[in-house]
Amino acid sequence: MKKTIKRTFRVSKYVIYKETLVDYKEHFWSFLGAFVGIGMIAFIQSHSVSATENIFLIGSFGASSVLIYGAIQSPLAQPRNLVGGHVISAIVGVTVYKIVPDIIWLSAPLAVAFSIVLMQYTKTLHPPGGATALIAVSSVGKIPELGYWYVLSPVLSGCIILLLTALLFNNMTANRSYPTHSRFKRLLRKKHEHTHKMKK
Repeated sequence: MKKTIKRTFRVSKYVIYKETLVDYKEHFWSFLGAFVGIGMIAFIQSHSVSATENIFLIGSFGASSVLIYGAIQSPLAQPRNLVGGHVISAIVGVTVYKIVPDIIWLSAPLAVAFSIVLMQYTKTLHPPGGATALIAVSSVGKIPELGYWYVLSPVLSGCIILLLTALLFNNMTANRSYPTHSRFKRLLRKKHEHTHKMKK
């Protein structure tokens, strides 16, 4: 019993230490990735649509940025989850809006609940996806008019921009590896080893 308590204490201490450790390099790459990813989407919006129509820069992309740039090891932050979660949720949101467009107290919970279940079923769970579904049923103006085009743009196009930026900035150093799939990690390790040899 004493051994179990001591071991639990040691593990807890280590986890708390790791979670509260300030890694300035990690924060720098998280900042840079999020800044460039969201900045690119905002730049496209500012040159494509009027300032009153926020159709490219949807709120759920901010939440995705927290995961894919700040918590890159999380299973919920992987490319399959990012793209799949948003796209599935967008389809659900638009479909629900088409079926019950004027009953927000019904369409909002239906969109979020169905998107969660479908993300679970397809193993693409991505929390910001719930917001993507909610935006489809609760927005006014341009987004409801887009219909299923909402799935392609802003949702899919924005996800691709965020993903490409994440692949670049999350693999700039040997300490960061994204996505976490073992095959990708092996490729990345070989690349870093090759770069190291070239420097010698």
